[in-house]
Amino acid sequence: MHPRLKALSVHLLTATGAVLSMLAMLAAVEEQWSLMFLWLVVALFVDGIDGPLARRYDVRSNWPTYDGVLMDLIIDYLTYVFIPAYALFKSGMLQGWTGWIAIIVIVYGSVVYFADTRMKTKDYSFAGFPACWNMVVLVLFAVQPSHLTILLIVIALTVAMFTNLKFVHPVRTDRWRSVTLPVAIAWVFFAGWAAWVEFHPQSWAHWGLVITSLYLVFAGVAQQIFPERRLR
Repeated sequence: MHPRLKALSVHLLTATGAVLSMLAMLAAVEEQWSLMFLWLVVALFVDGIDGPLARRYDVRSNWPTYDGVLMDLIIDYLTYVFIPAYALFKSGMLQGWTGWIAIIVIVYGSVVYFADTRMKTKDYSFAGFPACWNMVVLVLFAVQPSHLTILLIVIALTVAMFTNLKFVHPVRTDRWRSVTLPVAIAWVFFAGWAAWVEFHPQSWAHWGLVITSLYLVFAGVAQQIFPERRLR
């Protein structure tokens, strides 16, 4: 296949995220939360592979007509932020004023974060929590913590978006990638499993989600605490 056609194919793959976000939103409106999360997991998988493919086929040079970064950000805001925030509010996990606070800080803080040009660090990690609310809300659906705990988590992660805390990118952060990438793949597996069984409280997927989530949240901070030693 010609390099230009390969680059175009990557753009079209990225664009499928818009369809997946619509399918997830339709499921959310019907309060079919498990189905909604299954679509979001598929969207997360697509988002995980289109970046490496875009770099491999040099889409900026071979098909510069479309802005893949802009397309990705639009879709990410829908699948990472908007739909999960709606689900958290509409599901009743946060009721009354707590629900309103949660959705406002999530959607407002995240759109500001997405526009921040300092989002990425030199090693391609994220500077601050990368607004992965799809992952957070899915874990909350699985674990079902108290209302206060959910609210505190939402506020803490929103604040973390605007700090210098480091969050690893599973694909692009080179340090510990041999561990981080398999853990991220395992998270996707456990997420799909948990949604497939409709977040049954006895499912082992919940333990897998908690363990992999803790690693993904704190790996970057651990790298800051224990900086990499460079050989002279």
